[in-house]
Amino acid sequence: MISIEKLSPAGGGKGVEKDTNYMSNENNKYYNKKLQPFAKALRSDMTKAEACLWKYVLKARMMKGYQFRRQRPVLNYIADFMCKELNLIIEVDGITHTYEVVAQNDEKRTSDLEKHGFTVLRFTDEEVLQQIDRVFNSIANWIETNATVPPPGPRQRGKRKGKIPE
Repeated sequence: MISIEKLSPAGGGKGVEKDTNYMSNENNKYYNKKLQPFAKALRSDMTKAEACLWKYVLKARMMKGYQFRRQRPVLNYIADFMCKELNLIIEVDGITHTYEVVAQNDEKRTSDLEKHGFTVLRFTDEEVLQQIDRVFNSIANWIETNATVPPPGPRQRGKRKGKIPE
C-alpha cells in the first residue's frame, strides 16, 4: 500500500510517495534517493531559523569538526540537518509544530528515526533565532557526552595517490 507522506522543514509541504527502498549500508545511513529532488528544493528554500543554524553553527565542520548535511533524505523523511558520523539529526520546528496533528507526526518521525539508531534533537525557530548560543551549547554538550567516534579528518581535495610532489 502506498501512502502520502508530507515533507518539509515545517512539517507540511510537498507530498511524496512513501518508500522503503532506501540504502541501508553503513556509509549511506538510510539515504532515500527518491527524495533527493525534494531535499534539493528544500535546501534552496530554508527557513530563516534553519539558515541561521546552518550559517552560524553547523556549516563547514564548525561544530567540533563534524560534518553536517542539510535537508538530508533519510528513511521516508527529509531531516533538516544530519551528521552521519554521530547518527544525529537536528530538527528546527516552526509554529506549525505546535498543532496537534503535526506534533503527532513529529513523534512518529522521531520514533522511526530512533528505531534506526538516530538521535533527534529538536529546537524551535524562536530558540534558534533568539538564543543561538544556547542551541550551539546544547548540540556541543550532546556531542561531548555521546560521541563515540572522533570527527573525521579534513577531506584532501585535488591530491592524487601516487603523485610525486615537485
